[in-house]
Amino acid sequence: MKTPIIEFNDYTFRYDAQSEPTLYNINLTIYKGEKIIIAGPSGCGKSTLISCINGLIPFSFRGQAYGEVKIEGKSTLDMSIAELSKRVGTVLQDSDNQFIGLTVGEDIAFALENDCIPLPEMTERVKGAAQSVGVGDHLSHAPHELSGGQKQRVSLAGVMVDEVPILLFDEPLANLDPATGKSAIELIEQIRKERGVTVLIVEHRLEDALQRGADRIVLMKEGRIIADCSPNELLSSDLLLKTGIREPLYLSALKYAGVSVTPEKKPGNIGEMVIDPEDSQRVRSWVKSIQKSAPKEKKTPIVSLKNVSFAYQNGKEALSGITSEICEGEMLSLVGKNGAGKSTLAKLICGFEKPARGEILLKGEDTAKLSIKQRAEHIGYVMQNPNQMISKTTVKEEVAWGLRLRGYSQEETEDKLNEILKVCGLYPYRNWPIGSLSYGQKKRVTVSSILVLSPEMIILDEPTAGQDFGHYTEIMEFLKNVNSMGVTIMMVTHDMHLMLEYCERALVLSDGKLIADDKPEKILTNSDIIEKAALKETSLYELALKCSLEEPGGFVGSFIEYERSFKGHE
Repeated sequence: MKTPIIEFNDYTFRYDAQSEPTLYNINLTIYKGEKIIIAGPSGCGKSTLISCINGLIPFSFRGQAYGEVKIEGKSTLDMSIAELSKRVGTVLQDSDNQFIGLTVGEDIAFALENDCIPLPEMTERVKGAAQSVGVGDHLSHAPHELSGGQKQRVSLAGVMVDEVPILLFDEPLANLDPATGKSAIELIEQIRKERGVTVLIVEHRLEDALQRGADRIVLMKEGRIIADCSPNELLSSDLLLKTGIREPLYLSALKYAGVSVTPEKKPGNIGEMVIDPEDSQRVRSWVKSIQKSAPKEKKTPIVSLKNVSFAYQNGKEALSGITSEICEGEMLSLVGKNGAGKSTLAKLICGFEKPARGEILLKGEDTAKLSIKQRAEHIGYVMQNPNQMISKTTVKEEVAWGLRLRGYSQEETEDKLNEILKVCGLYPYRNWPIGSLSYGQKKRVTVSSILVLSPEMIILDEPTAGQDFGHYTEIMEFLKNVNSMGVTIMMVTHDMHLMLEYCERALVLSDGKLIADDKPEKILTNSDIIEKAALKETSLYELALKCSLEEPGGFVGSFIEYERSFKGHE
């Protein structure tokens, strides 16, 4: 008989700062040892739900609660935050916000120090936790010296060392490269099996989160649970699309081909899915029917990289011998594992850093002769977090700030400002305080503040990180419209879906070297490149193999052609 470990009984919660509840009449039972994925669009109440489990509600976030939440049979109202911390461990999306110690060892030991555990026992438990997550050789390192995947492992060790029975993961894949994300999901599954812990994962990237399966998916919308069922049941329904959640790519391909997806076919995981001969034939016939578009003519380069190398002051070479061209009007992606040199290359193009060797040409002119200001007249840079770029109070003030610094008259500023705000869909919000905007709208503000200066190229760092499918689509369709105006767009990204869906070309970095410059579908079907750059094979490739298609790489390209035509991307 299954033992309940988390119980919500007719639970409603409203924050003090809000007039309406964030959670409505939640009834949910999670059993010991289960792995549950909590999905839903931004603002649906996922984070509030897990805050009720780990004690942030009511101890940090105040509000009115009705109903009951129980952990291991005991009401959370009868438990202190210290008691809850012994039962529930939380790994945050941004590991940097979770570090306390100056070294990895100190950080993992924090909970044990609070419990006054004797030093010999503490040392052994810290070593054990570190070894179990693969950071046993990094105990003396400072957390900021680690890669994104290593940081997440340290955070996991920090909650595991106390041997809690419940682990919560808030967007564990958001800041990780594809291969590291895959490793993270595998590690979570390994810990669950070895220790018998209960695991809850809040994640937008549902296909990636499901790669090692799950017992159930809890789907939320507008503060309510609208589905609580197995992955096979949920993925056979249309609830994901109705809720604004991206369904796995292999399911989209099967549906386009007219294949009926049922729970019996085990659609929760492409590796386990049953594809019968009739389904395979439908897919092959569909692929043959897709019209191939004519190849586009290569345009004039706006940025040329010639044997570019760069090393930081500590002597570590970050880039070596990079040679490539970025052409006018392109939308391309820059991909590779954490630490591959992507951000460094973007900084060199913008002029924030200078190459040690080689040349960077801007429309044929050596950029070594240009100041950062002169380069900024042609190339704009948009950071991942819009809050790090915004300095003014209202939308109008923020977008106009660059024009005012450049000495534009009031009349000229107003004309350019209103034109860009209309193009970017922000004109109705021109007098709004920026703090009242959504994250996606803030992204548009930062792009608008660059676009108003009429750059010929924009570089964006992780434009869709941590976004649900609705906000992802909103941001990317906006950028596609900007690109259609002739602006070259380069995106530094870990999102393989973005690369496939919107980019016709990708540059791949690995250990500071350019190892591929090709179409996304060719890159994501090349096992050698995937391994070197810590990417991840698309599930479309696995579907092609299951359907015995002669050219799996060609199938991925055909799918992208169909998607762009179907969704009007062209």
